[in-house]
Amino acid sequence: MLIEQLSRAMARGEELAAAGLAAAVTGLILLNVAFRAAGHPLYWVSELAIYTMIWMTFLIASAVLKRRQSLTVTLLVDALPARARALMGALVDVVVLAFALVLVWLCWRWYQPLALWRAGFDVAAFQGETFNFIYAENTSTLGIKKFWCWLIVPWFALSLTVHASANLLLRLSRRSARGSSEASA
Repeated sequence: MLIEQLSRAMARGEELAAAGLAAAVTGLILLNVAFRAAGHPLYWVSELAIYTMIWMTFLIASAVLKRRQSLTVTLLVDALPARARALMGALVDVVVLAFALVLVWLCWRWYQPLALWRAGFDVAAFQGETFNFIYAENTSTLGIKKFWCWLIVPWFALSLTVHASANLLLRLSRRSARGSSEASA
């Protein structure tokens, strides 16, 4: 399935990016410690380390959900018969997909790309029309617009939608393949 291949490739890319960001967080923290010890703290390094850690967390969370490797409590599910366990697994996939789709919708409403486009990418006009100031706020020490830092949330929403769709379709295709093999037996 094409969506499964896309999901696998995205998850691999997210894992690699998260690993790189983990190394960057370590380096940033060590840099900050060294400069603070020398009496010359670099305040922007702390903020960059925070945003780097946030991006790392969202990227790896998406990949973990793709691989179904998140921490779970299976006490109830383990007590169920096989058929009910399969239904519970499908229900979990549906709930994750529903969450991802709601998050896509919320991000769309948050960033309002069509309203920004209609305003001719004029941030002041956009703010006047929508009272949405997402594109105006700067980070405290880095001096960049915060919406750039927040772009990980829409990425997470889209990525999770792809992963949850692929997981659900894979589960359903395996179930239908089992059902057809049992019917022919």
